[in-house]
Amino acid sequence: MENENEIVTIKSRKYNGDVHRSWKAKFIKREDSRLEFVGEFEKKIVHPHLGVIRRKTISYEFYWLDRWYNIFRFHEPDGGLRNFYCNVNLPPVFDKLILDYVDLDIDVLVWKDFTYKILDFDEFEENAQKYVYPSDLHVKVKIVVGELISMIEQRVFPFDYKF
Repeated sequence: MENENEIVTIKSRKYNGDVHRSWKAKFIKREDSRLEFVGEFEKKIVHPHLGVIRRKTISYEFYWLDRWYNIFRFHEPDGGLRNFYCNVNLPPVFDKLILDYVDLDIDVLVWKDFTYKILDFDEFEENAQKYVYPSDLHVKVKIVVGELISMIEQRVFPFDYKF
């Protein structure tokens, strides 16, 4: 599927394969292994770290088929940049109209001044025991968090956003 504006279902799963969250987004483009989508929050969300995400907040979503993370760039309903949100995950699978990935719990929240906070190490540790994550997964996750921090600090795409 390479048609712009196709509506795709995105599924975030737990390590055991259960769907944790699912939403719709519009396919924007593919560039090498990177897929780009845009979605809109249908209702207000209250998040423990992000605060209130208003209805109609726009989410630009970047997934790489060969990388262990995805990055969301949230814009307020008026278009202004709100923040970035990075998920550490297994590389996604894209098949027809479904993008599927396994979320590994650790997230990186990035504010528009590029300060950042690593979230959910406790959830990662709980699920590592619950789902019996292999030891090499722990090592990979630490490497991926380091990659994300480097991208943020060096303003590598999509953190090179000009506003």
